[in-house]
Formats: sequence, C-alpha cells, structure tokens
Amino acid sequence: MGEPALSRRGFLAASAAAGLGITALSGCGGDSDGGSSGTTTLEWWHIMTTEPAKGVWASLARQFESQNPNVKIKTVALENEAYKSKMTALTASGKLPDIFHTWGGGVLKQQADAGLVEDLTDRTKDWAGTLLPVAKEPYLVDDKVYGIPDDIGMVGFWYNKALFKKAGIATPPTTWSGFLDAVRALKSAGVAPIALAGKEKWPGMYFWAYLAMRTAGIDALQKAADTKDFTGAGFVEAGEHLKELVALQPFQKGFLGAAYSTPAGQAAAVGNGKAAMELMGQWAPRVQDSEGKGLGADLGFFPFPTVEGGKGALTEVFGGGGGLALREGAPQAAVDFLKFFASAGTGRELVKKTGTLPVVTAAEDALADPNLKAVQTQLKSTTGFQLYLDQAYPPAVGQEVNDSVAALIAGSKSPEQVTESITKVAKEEQ
Repeated sequence: MGEPALSRRGFLAASAAAGLGITALSGCGGDSDGGSSGTTTLEWWHIMTTEPAKGVWASLARQFESQNPNVKIKTVALENEAYKSKMTALTASGKLPDIFHTWGGGVLKQQADAGLVEDLTDRTKDWAGTLLPVAKEPYLVDDKVYGIPDDIGMVGFWYNKALFKKAGIATPPTTWSGFLDAVRALKSAGVAPIALAGKEKWPGMYFWAYLAMRTAGIDALQKAADTKDFTGAGFVEAGEHLKELVALQPFQKGFLGAAYSTPAGQAAAVGNGKAAMELMGQWAPRVQDSEGKGLGADLGFFPFPTVEGGKGALTEVFGGGGGLALREGAPQAAVDFLKFFASAGTGRELVKKTGTLPVVTAAEDALADPNLKAVQTQLKSTTGFQLYLDQAYPPAVGQEVNDSVAALIAGSKSPEQVTESITKVAKEEQ
C-alpha cells in the first residue's frame, strides 16, 4: 500500500471502519535523548506475534538493552491486519512509533512524503553496505534510504509431499492447467487441496496478483499503477483463471471465516495435514509449526506455475520482506538499534532461530533448511520481482485489490468487476 500524499479522509475512513479512535493511539514516540532519568525509551512496533519469532525478537531487544544500559526498548507486537489498521490511524495523526515495522513500497513513500519518517541515508551509510542490495530496494524512496530490511523472500506454494503422493501427483505442477489437475486429483483423494485465510483477504490477493503477473506480465502491473487503469485483458484473464480455481471448491471447509495464524487458521490447516498446500511467503514453515504440528520432511516448496499463453515467466516472483523504519527526528539510540539489527550476529540468530532468509551477507552461512535454500535459489535466479500489491500501490488501491479479489473468491464479483473497482479507486487517488 502507499499513497502519493496523505489522504486524511481516507485514513479516517479506514480507522473508523476498523473501530479505532485516532486520539487513543496518539501516544507514540519514546522519550528524547536524555530526560530526567538519563534513560532513552524507544517504542518499537512489530508484527512478530507467533513463536519462535516473537520470543527471539523480545530476546534481541533485551540484548540491545544490555549493551546499551541507558536505553529501554518498549515493544508493541501486533498481528498483521491489526498492525496495518493501527499504523494507518497513527499515520493520520502524524505521530509514529520510534521504530516500526515496514514493508516499504507505497506506504513508506507516503509516510516519507508526509515528513513522518527519518531519512536514514547518511545515518546508515557506514554499515548499510553489509546488506543484500535486493533486500534494500523496497525501502528506497527517490534514492534515499528510509528503512533497513530484516527479512526478504517470495511467495510460492508450500505443499505436503505425503498428500501429493496419496493423490498420485508425482511432481509439483509448473503450468496452471497442471495445477488445476492437481487440485482435482487431491479432491478425488479426499484431501482439501488449498488452505486459505478468507477472513483476512490478503492471502487471497496473492492468487490474483500472481495470475496477473503470469497473464499480463510483470511490467503490466507497474504500467497499470502509472496509468491508473487495471481493465486490460490480462487482468480480466487473471480473474477468470482464479474463478476457474474457485469453481473447483479447492479451499478447506469454512475458509471464508478463517484467519491466517490461529489454531484453526490457514497455516494450521497445512501444518496439521488437513490441507495439501498454501500460497504463502517464506515465513510459512515457522507459522505452520507454531500453529500446528508441522510437516517436517514432508514439507516442500514450488514456484507459482506459468499460465499457458501468458506473458509471465516462472522466474518472475512476487514477494517482499520486512524492514525497520524510524519516525522523523528519532534519537541516535534508534539508529544504533537498526545497526544492531543489521549486524552479522543478529542476522545469524534470525536465520537459525526464526527461519528467515538472510539479509546480511555474512549471515548466509547460517542457512541450513532445504526449503528455505530452495526459496533463496529461486530468488537468486529471478528475472523480475514484484512487491506485494497492497504495499506497492497507494493504500486505498492496495485495499481495493484485497477487497475485490476477496469478493471474487466469495462469488460476489466478476473478473471484470474486480478490474473496474480497482481502476475506479486508482483514478480517485489522482
């Protein structure tokens, strides 16, 4: 998500829809350097709400405090959607936390344009060179640095090898028609083919986004954002292919009310062997393990298939990562925290304990998981990279993509209506 300039009306509307009170959320920003106690308190908002990542990040905060006795880290951990809603409200109020999670892209640009985020170009130049270039790109706005990465990866299919074998699927599909055949085979074997968190909308967006990349081509997604026109034939075709999939009833029972990271959610359905696959980012294995039993050696990964006759390639990937940004005027201690996060030691700890892909070059030697190595190999061979649409586009446009695709999956919007709705919102943002 992201918007050329702040739209207070849009933020207030989103906040009202989420039931949030702007004034109740306006207390962010830690104490300035110094203070009567001589201690700098930094407020850090992030989205690590499941183990092991939640515990590891808490541990990292304590490590930093032990190395910097005059600094106190106050953490606020929120689930993905709750975080987006509250950050939308805080952005509207003009007061962000000292340190906060960002996906980069349009949202960060909008915050930077509004003067709410610290320009880190000079404050990180002495050590930012240790970070992978592709991981840093989402946090650049007009060639200036507004955040540092802590994670990088891509979305693809995570699947249960045992359930594929049960359904007689010898190898993961590489084409859309082959994928639909695999779905049919799984259903015939009495297996729910795909787990989906229909309640949260963003997981469903992944299907339409990838299909748009495979049909219209990756360049068409940027062109549509620039021209504010998503009604091209390739985008309609993407919706038609998704409708084909939905018609097969491939998702687990009750998927429209399912969340992502809950005991009865999308990740748990795969982790407990109740669904054969999910389309999700590189964090999927650790959430499956956290919410379910986990699949161990039965877990595999394959990239989103190509669409016959489409303009996209198997080596063009959809994804992104997480990063850390600072509020404008954040104290030096906050910059020091970013440097600590970008160190080789922290990088290795994140790779070993949370299953993230390394963004610090020196931490690559810690990567052992074969599935994550497969993701990394895919990333290194990529010929095109598309940031999550609800982060790449202006906030209202990204939200409309999520909402419209969710409506298509629920059967209340046609493929044409999806493209028309997104176009209408994009034009309103001019």
